[in-house]
Formats: sequence, structure tokens, C-alpha cells
Amino acid sequence: MKLLHASLCLISLLLILPSIFAASSSEDFDFFYFVQQWPGSYCDTQRSCCFPTSGKPAADFGIHGLWPNYKDGTYPSNCDNTKPFDSSSISDLISSMQKSWPTLACPSGSGETFWEHEWEKHGTCSESVIDQHEYFQTALNLKQKTDLLGALTKAGINPDGKSYSIESIRDSIKESTGFTPWIQCNTDESGNSQLYQVYLCVDRSGSGLIECPVFPRGKCGDEINFPSF
Repeated sequence: MKLLHASLCLISLLLILPSIFAASSSEDFDFFYFVQQWPGSYCDTQRSCCFPTSGKPAADFGIHGLWPNYKDGTYPSNCDNTKPFDSSSISDLISSMQKSWPTLACPSGSGETFWEHEWEKHGTCSESVIDQHEYFQTALNLKQKTDLLGALTKAGINPDGKSYSIESIRDSIKESTGFTPWIQCNTDESGNSQLYQVYLCVDRSGSGLIECPVFPRGKCGDEINFPSF
């Protein structure tokens, strides 16, 4: 009888361990990266792009993701497989997400596959702070607060295919947002370095920008292109 009881206890423990681990993992992060991408640079590569089924997005920076991170430069991922993406929970946000968080992957899609990936890989790791609806709403709010294209064009940096100094791009965004961005570049079909993504850091609550505790690895050239879209 004692052996049976011990076996049942062990089985019960094994059954609840995954949920305990998922819950603890979702709490364990230090800050968010809020990442926005320039569609012209996404498309102006050898792999090209496909517009979403809703049509060509506006010529503006689009959300890539809101990513929990650690101060040592690593990050948690896929923290809770018991909380899959549920489009019905964000039905009131879909219109805004199609505009501000469009997919450019091929083949063309509605965006749900992109959003599902972002939630399940990154969003589930922030569940101790924000639920699924709040995760997407928070990203949309941050997009409104950080008008990257406006900051750049105000400084005379336009998506016209010309080359601009990485310092001027960084400084214009910092002047507008109050915080230092990290700039990620990719290369166009001709091998030229171009402005691809902008990282800004956000506190654990998702409510405000902060100075980044650590930047990702990688480096752009001193001069980079800003392609049209």
C-alpha cells in the first residue's frame, strides 16, 4: 500500500511539474526589447517578400515583436505550451495589428501565423506581467509612442535609397524617444548595408521605455542605406 501511495505521489508530481516550470519561466525576465522593422529593407533582399492578403502595408516601420530578455543578453522562449495563440482573444485588435504589425513573409498571409509565432515564442514568457490581449495591446501602444519614421524624417533622414550615417540615425531616434536605440542592418540584393530594424528597451511592466541594459550583437557600417518601400 505504501509503495502504491508513493507511486501515485510521484506520478502527480510529474504531471504538475511542466505547469510549475512554465509559470516560473514566464516570470523570469528583466526587460523587453521592442523591435520594429523597415519594410523596404525586409523586401529589398535576395529572398524578397510577399505583401499580406490585406494589401501592401504603409511605408512605415512595422512591429516585429516584444521580446522578454535577460540582462546577460540571453532570453527565454516558448515558456508555456498550455497557452496557445487565440485570435478570438484579440479580435478587437486585428485591424490595428494588420496596419502596425503586418506580415511580409511568403507566401502571403493574414498575419495570424506571424502573430502566433511571436506570442508562443516570446509572449508566453511575459505571462506573469501581461496576458495575451495585453501583450499585443502593449506592443501597439509602444508603436504609437515611438514614431520612428517621424523622428528620422524630421532630421532629414528619408527612405529615398540614399546613404546616411548610423550616428545620425541613432541620434535622431534618441532625441525623439529619449532613449538610445540599437540599429540592426541587413544587406540588399547588391550587398549594401541598409537600415533594417530598430530595438528599443522597455521595462518589465511594458509601460515605459528604458535605457537598454545590454544590446544585441552585430554591427552596421558607418554609412547605411535607407531604401524606399
